[in-house]
Amino acid sequence: MTARILIVEDEAKLARLLADYLVAAGYEADCLGDGREVVPWVKAHAPDLVVLDLMLPGRDGLEVCRDIRAFSAVPIIMATARAEEIDRLLGLELGADDYICKPYSPREVVARVKAVLRRMQPAPSGAPPHEGLILDEAGFRVRSTSGEVELTAVEFHLFATLYREPGRIFSRGQLMDRIYSDQRIVSDRTIDSHIKKLRKKLAEVCPQVELIHSVYGAGYRYELA
Repeated sequence: MTARILIVEDEAKLARLLADYLVAAGYEADCLGDGREVVPWVKAHAPDLVVLDLMLPGRDGLEVCRDIRAFSAVPIIMATARAEEIDRLLGLELGADDYICKPYSPREVVARVKAVLRRMQPAPSGAPPHEGLILDEAGFRVRSTSGEVELTAVEFHLFATLYREPGRIFSRGQLMDRIYSDQRIVSDRTIDSHIKKLRKKLAEVCPQVELIHSVYGAGYRYELA
């Protein structure tokens, strides 16, 4: 069945352009330009995904996202023209599934839509996020068909956090909270340094695949694509 995407964007030309790209990619696309119209429309039509702009006439995207989450788990990709807003969005944890900065290319949005819908599909029972990749919690090792690599305790917990929720964007603050249970004070640069070392080690067992992706202004996520 063809997935139906709702585009909430008050710039009519941009909304129409994005709709054309989504239709060309095999989706159905509908457009709304006023924040007050969104919640009733979602209740009436049950789209498969919503691309939701932050700045809207009538009601802003944060309020709309919060209201949708009160009754629906439909995937939501938030769009904002201000990169600094992404940290705020992540901090509020309103339930959006991804974030994208404007100006964006329609191709990038289509790719994000595909990725979000793909990870919403239920995985086969018992299947790990990356088949062939095994986390050895007792030995702080990661194994694949290409071999194994030892990680430090911090590196292992950092990777395990990302690995267990593929596609989810974790801010640096959220990662610090997850891996430092003693609430020590560390800087964002500490997380970046761990990620750099972790990527280098993971490349030894998964040389052809980038596993940890940087999301500009937001943080990191684990994803194969």
